[in-house]
Amino acid sequence: MFADVFRNRRVLLTGHTGFKGSWLMLWLQQLGAEVSGLALDPETSPSHWDQLKLDMPDHRVDIRDAAAVARVVKEARPEIVFHLAAQALVRRSYRIPQETWDTNVNGTVNVLESCRTAPDIKAIVVVTTDKCYENKESATGYTEEDTLGGHDPYSASKAAAELVVASYRDALFKGSPLIASARAGNVIGGGDWSEDRLIPDLMRAQQRGEALTVRAPDAMRPWQHVLEPLAGYLQLGQGLLTGKKEFEGAWNFGPEDGAALKVSEVLRRMNADWKAVPDNTLHETTLLQLDSTKARTKLKWHPVWNMDEQLAMTSGWYKAFHEKKLVISPEQLDDYTQAAKKTKAAWA
Repeated sequence: MFADVFRNRRVLLTGHTGFKGSWLMLWLQQLGAEVSGLALDPETSPSHWDQLKLDMPDHRVDIRDAAAVARVVKEARPEIVFHLAAQALVRRSYRIPQETWDTNVNGTVNVLESCRTAPDIKAIVVVTTDKCYENKESATGYTEEDTLGGHDPYSASKAAAELVVASYRDALFKGSPLIASARAGNVIGGGDWSEDRLIPDLMRAQQRGEALTVRAPDAMRPWQHVLEPLAGYLQLGQGLLTGKKEFEGAWNFGPEDGAALKVSEVLRRMNADWKAVPDNTLHETTLLQLDSTKARTKLKWHPVWNMDEQLAMTSGWYKAFHEKKLVISPEQLDDYTQAAKKTKAAWA
């Protein structure tokens, strides 16, 4: 997979204790990479990171601490960095706007500045979000050329992080190391225990035997299983590590065209018990879709599972955990890679 480019490569992954980061760490280890992690302690208990029990250098560092970040980069001597560490929750960003800006913007600066003087780094993939676009509630998916923006502190800070990436690429790195940003959104999958996210909230409500309270059932989002964009991130890393300058820049990784679903439809497909309780105290977009034509044509990336399969894998993970205390992430990753081979995914 990925032309075996990650085997024995030194990789630094920031945000490895988070939901997406823990899945990516699992995958990188299976690919034979020598991975180090840089992150805060997991925010939840249980946490997917703790459940995986992976053995690797685990640096508990705040990316807002420039000196600490630099020490880890010097020690790990990475050849490639995947930067996922962030304050990643929209509604929380209203409560802690300054921390959100410091983490998502200055934290990104700290990571890139540490990389600027690290002699072994060849490639960097910075993960932002689909919410980095100026949302005009358009039925057309946003492309990488659309205007950046953001109403809430989270979205705006991620748009600003994109500008940081572009500045380092054009003014400071100038081709070494190669750098790309990746934009995806609304990931689902087993092991997500975060607050204020649809599937974890649903799982907690079901455990309590309660109906789920839903703020915006008609909101349209580009849902996808966490492994789908991670495959895109790894493809970007593969290209950058092999010196393909055309892989620099911004990339969207969204579901198939027309596959964005309303919150209510996701819940219907999961046979969920829920009730609508509108909350208009904070601004939320009602329509958000990505156009991933660039990734499909230039990377030959495409989603592997259809939406029903993604939802089944997600609910199956939680069922195995709640009923048998099993963490089936490695088995699901294997299922995904086998499916990718059948669909002739370029990376597989």
